[in-house]
Amino acid sequence: MAGPNVPILINCGKTMVLRSLGSILLNSQSTVITRFRGFSTASAELEQERDPSPFFFNKEVQELLKSMTGRDYQKIFRRRKDSRRLSTPEYKFMTEKQLNEAMLEAEHEAERLLQMPPVIKKRSDITTVLSKDPALQGYRKSKFVFTDITFGVENQDRLIVVRETDGTLRHANWDERHRMNQIYFPVDGRDMTMPKMFEKEHLEEVLKRKDYVFILDRACIQMDPDDPAYQEVTQTTYNCIDKDGEWDVLKSTRHFGPMIFHLAWNKNIANLFLHNIKNENLKDNVALIHLYQKLHPDNKYNSLKYQHDDIKFVEDFIDIEFPKSKIFPAFRAYKELLEERKKLEKNIKKAHGYDDENVVL
Repeated sequence: MAGPNVPILINCGKTMVLRSLGSILLNSQSTVITRFRGFSTASAELEQERDPSPFFFNKEVQELLKSMTGRDYQKIFRRRKDSRRLSTPEYKFMTEKQLNEAMLEAEHEAERLLQMPPVIKKRSDITTVLSKDPALQGYRKSKFVFTDITFGVENQDRLIVVRETDGTLRHANWDERHRMNQIYFPVDGRDMTMPKMFEKEHLEEVLKRKDYVFILDRACIQMDPDDPAYQEVTQTTYNCIDKDGEWDVLKSTRHFGPMIFHLAWNKNIANLFLHNIKNENLKDNVALIHLYQKLHPDNKYNSLKYQHDDIKFVEDFIDIEFPKSKIFPAFRAYKELLEERKKLEKNIKKAHGYDDENVVL
């Protein structure tokens, strides 16, 4: 654990000076420096909105999201737009045991690639003032930024403070923390400043090209999950996908689960629900209903119990949530299609000399 006299680098305009943190910061008895993780719980004025993280990290919710994500290995191990050079493929002769081991290793790699970005609450602004020393006012024309560069400390825990030109000593804000962490402990692929593609006018152009996976991958590298800018970019992308009906683009990617969670969290699953019915994907709708119940434990859903009858379960949910929407006639048409298929199958069996129990007539 770094103490107050750990050497740090001071960024003062164009001059870099190596000094002791204790000798500079603790120049008054009133100065108190407190560590706390990520500064997200420091302020008493935290947002009162519901925190999604306890729901998202719930084991059952995670299993539901994974089941809906799917496992298309062609997509999981696809070529990515990350400027990396493709490796030369290798061809090997394997025994059955070696093949099974390779398959297991590929499964573990697929699990890693499908690791979902966390959905958590937006962080609050950092406004903590440590001290005010009017005697230092006008001493310099530039601010001092003090950064603890101790190795092994997480970036969100790292102590970074700023001495203003008027003598105020405060914790660095999020933008300052981002730049200091990126200077001393750079994250591969992360830019010092926000890429232009995330600005509203440029983001709209990228969304028109339907490069959804590229946008979301880039956002995960550039920003932290609690960053308001990250949440705005990802949620804008999710809403665009929902509007254009392009949900399958994110299937078998790490972003499908967070997108489904976002839609269910905001009670905006009607389009996806209808899409699943039209594609006869009843299994995903059952999982989506279970997720909906987990995220919105309202009284009107308490009577909705799963009795291992997918059609009845989905129909009951439609009666509660979408009684007068176009989903109801679509599901009725789906049921009629199933009945027609059963009749056709029965007639084919009879034509081949079998009854309903597959016994020869």
